[in-house]
Amino acid sequence: MTGRPRRIIVAITGATGAVYGVQLLRRLHATPGVETHLVVSEAASLTLHQELGLQRRDAEALAHVVHRNRDIGASIASGSYQVDGMVIAPCSMKTLAAVAHGLSDNLVTRAADVMLKERRRLVLMVRETPFNLAHLRNMTAVTEMGGIVFPPLPSFYHRPATIEEMVEHTVDRAVDLLGLDNAHAPRWGGMKDAQDA
Repeated sequence: MTGRPRRIIVAITGATGAVYGVQLLRRLHATPGVETHLVVSEAASLTLHQELGLQRRDAEALAHVVHRNRDIGASIASGSYQVDGMVIAPCSMKTLAAVAHGLSDNLVTRAADVMLKERRRLVLMVRETPFNLAHLRNMTAVTEMGGIVFPPLPSFYHRPATIEEMVEHTVDRAVDLLGLDNAHAPRWGGMKDAQDA
């Protein structure tokens, strides 16, 4: 799609892990040719403050376009508005359930529904542990509809030394799932030879 930037919706909901949404916004804001559309749920405002000491406006300053969660008439609520991908980071179990069952009662869930019906990329960074059967069934339903369920589980093969490095690696994977150029991401080059194993 030439003639316009690649539009990516970032939604932050009230689950723990607000840092993933904020760091994803920072990364996308620094990516040439990308336009970010942000939706912050009411519960996410509390989590941003609790976990990161940020106000809603701090997250909003990282986005190109900001939408209110109650504004179900926003541009991103329509399939005719061309969007290239959406990430819900983090995605609460309530939001997952709403997406799985087509309950488009706010802008986050309506935009996600649009992504699914238009067969566009939707990534849900679900945050909960352990999962109960309802969670698992909802994740299955979203996957069957074409969404990508991507719990932000840390990996350790790259030997992260800090929480920031673990978050960065997960954000790299999310950017990859959006199909965006991501020169920042370290790439797996194969297992190192074991010495004296």
